Amino acid sequence: MTTAPSAERHLEPTQASGRAFVTRQLAGPVTMLNLLRFRDVADYSANPALAPPTPISGAAAFQRYIEHTLPYLRESGGELLYLGSGGPFLIGPAEERWDMAMLVRQHSVESFLAFAAHEAYLAGIGHRTAALEDARLLPLVELALPASAEFAP
Repeated sequence: MTTAPSAERHLEPTQASGRAFVTRQLAGPVTMLNLLRFRDVADYSANPALAPPTPISGAAAFQRYIEHTLPYLRESGGELLYLGSGGPFLIGPAEERWDMAMLVRQHSVESFLAFAAHEAYLAGIGHRTAALEDARLLPLVELALPASAEFAP
């Protein structure tokens, strides 16, 4: 898997983006849109205790992350809504591509933050770090439209 040219990788929220997320005061369920680009070979150098005995792909490391994470996600009231294979954009930069898209719903910002700080969940987050070359995370809140309203962007 090749990596699109990028001056900057995004793997974790910054302090500023975390603060902005919390201060948005989103109410109700929050769906997180994840766009994920995997490394050809997972890099466990930051978490050697989690490394498998032989090298694995970034996609395989991310599968380990999902398997580790799902019980804690469900325990927090969250759910994995969608997991899909990606590729190049139909509308977007031709040189940019994402290997996977994932939608995760939490009941609230507070339940998302509690999940993200769960000690047992964090013990396996090294699989995610090892797997990813780059990522995007976009919090989404469903719009309430009147029943008679037509969608008009």
